[in-house]
Amino acid sequence: MAAVARGRGLPRAWLCRRAGPGCGRHYRAALCTELKQPLAIEEVASRPVRPHEVRVDVHFCGVNFADILVCRGQYQEKPQLPFTPGMEFSGTVLETGTDVSTVKEGDRVIGVSGFNGMAEECIIDPKTLWQIPERVPLREAATLPVSYGTAILALEHRACTRPGETVLVTAAAGATGLAVVDVATNVLQAQVIAAAGSDEKCKLAMQKGAQSTVNYGQGGLKEAVRKLVGSGGVSVAIDTVGGDVFLEALRSLAWEGRIVVVGFAGGTIASVPANLLLLKNVSAMGLYWGRYKEQNFPVFSRTLSSALQYCQQGRIQPHIGAVFKLEEMKKSRLLGSM
Repeated sequence: MAAVARGRGLPRAWLCRRAGPGCGRHYRAALCTELKQPLAIEEVASRPVRPHEVRVDVHFCGVNFADILVCRGQYQEKPQLPFTPGMEFSGTVLETGTDVSTVKEGDRVIGVSGFNGMAEECIIDPKTLWQIPERVPLREAATLPVSYGTAILALEHRACTRPGETVLVTAAAGATGLAVVDVATNVLQAQVIAAAGSDEKCKLAMQKGAQSTVNYGQGGLKEAVRKLVGSGGVSVAIDTVGGDVFLEALRSLAWEGRIVVVGFAGGTIASVPANLLLLKNVSAMGLYWGRYKEQNFPVFSRTLSSALQYCQQGRIQPHIGAVFKLEEMKKSRLLGSM
């Protein structure tokens, strides 16, 4: 069970619970009371919603790599202990404040909550709720904000990927990697090379639509990519690994290629050799998904609306690695020790 979320490049896990009858005086929440230790499941007292807030009955909450890092004290944001992890969720609206007009009781929504979604209910600003189309299940909807929001921002907003371009995706069997493969192939009509660390992971990426794969556990990434596309290189690279994998992806770019840095799952932050940018007029850019919520909310919101639309249209098919009940987190070391 824990291997699904703990291993680098593996799909995310999901937490689920049965929908409750509504708001009670208490609800259960997963609490990180000590870093690098299993979560505690505790009863938490409900508080009244303020005029500008919404109470949501949480059905599913994503378990992301960022949740793992924050529970280890290794994420860029460090909430004060104790805190409830969980950056994204899906559920139904239980109650709205007097000033809220954008959603109503019973609406199905996805939400972006910072770190407080891993609970039976969540109070949130309605600005960070998006209504779920009728044909999109709650479970699949919960996969969209972080991984697909990141994929759409990386491919469409940052790299400006065009149909027919070749896209190299590292850690392609992880949650973000699979979402990038899905969007690049099935929405943007790009040619995708999926790079991962094992044949099993490469096979999973192929199932998502990648045209080619590279197992960089068996040799150099740059040479493998060259064999697939020739000396011209790839138009776009989306990297979540960092270190030597990032550098090889950078060296695999074509003339005026673009590489987007999404994360450092490999644990090493590489230095960019500026001469490589100059020689082929390539661009290296970063993507911190969560900052768009504060710095450019219209773009942030548009990516989540697009993800919901793509899912409703059947153009993307979110992959769910595993589903856990909330109470299972008490005995699991999924988020605590690694």
